[in-house]
Amino acid sequence: MKTLPSFVRTAGLVALSVCFGTANAQDRVAPARPLPAPSDISSALQTLVAKPPPADFNQWPNTPQGWAERQRSSEANGTKTALALAERLHVTVTPMVMGGVRVFDVMPSSLAPKNRNRLLLQVHAGCYVLGGGEAAAVETILMAGFGNYHVIAIDYRMPPTAYFPAALDDVVAVWKEALKTRNSSQMAIFGTSAGAALTLATMLRVRDQGIPLPGAIGLGAPMADLTGVGDSFATNSMIDNVLVSREGFCEPAARLYANGHDVADPLLSPIYGKLAELPPAILTSGTRDLLLSSTVRLHRKLRQSGVDAQLQIFEAMSHAQYLRDDTMPETREVFEEIASFFDGHLSK
Repeated sequence: MKTLPSFVRTAGLVALSVCFGTANAQDRVAPARPLPAPSDISSALQTLVAKPPPADFNQWPNTPQGWAERQRSSEANGTKTALALAERLHVTVTPMVMGGVRVFDVMPSSLAPKNRNRLLLQVHAGCYVLGGGEAAAVETILMAGFGNYHVIAIDYRMPPTAYFPAALDDVVAVWKEALKTRNSSQMAIFGTSAGAALTLATMLRVRDQGIPLPGAIGLGAPMADLTGVGDSFATNSMIDNVLVSREGFCEPAARLYANGHDVADPLLSPIYGKLAELPPAILTSGTRDLLLSSTVRLHRKLRQSGVDAQLQIFEAMSHAQYLRDDTMPETREVFEEIASFFDGHLSK
């Protein structure tokens, strides 16, 4: 009898303990089983799919100094990634300040003529505590390179030096500054994970303040609900090999940013906000994403609120894996789809 790898043998039991503790009578119990990589995805994505979750997925710092050190390490690695990515995709990255906030201006070597007067703002991922510095430009570089847009990456403030709503304040400040240079209809805002949540929270705030909204928004694997509601928190626990589970790094990181504030506040969990009158939105996730339910629930609520919302889901992809390999065909497709959506909704 063939013996399954240890990860496969124990995944079901670990997932149950992580997600449920002791199973209730009404809970379905899924047996441990192999998780083959689908044959109809790219070889590059198959390689990512096959990786086990990181062994330290549920370890995080317990002091401000520890968080700061984790940030420095993340920023150093992210900077190397951003510089190499910019060279491969032929874009220039220039640090700037907008509205008192540090940003990175990212320009492709050949800007599409139809996009000459358009501008995108990008809000970086990192569970509200990582991904700062030049690492903030990684997703921006991908959009500039694959979508042929001029993009600004917002390097918002993070714990342990700044807490909620500092990051939101920074995104709003950059948006207000951008409005001095272009019509709102010529611009879009997008981001992934925490960046997607901040994008949506920004929409709630500026709409309620009577500030013009962008022509469109992009929400990648959004951290739209910090309260733990969502089927995929259970079904994709230990399946997603990036976030892994709610017991992983991202949950305490987001609560660190919240700093004791009620995480059900729509500015932290924007799925609970009033979503009517928001700009057209494109949402992106994958079938193994821990936040798949957050994405599809948000898409459904946007549609129910009368918002033009498009949903793209990628086979076998865990949380935001489209940011991890620019040579992967799925990565190009993600950004070309978002760029096309923006093209259909932004004025020239």
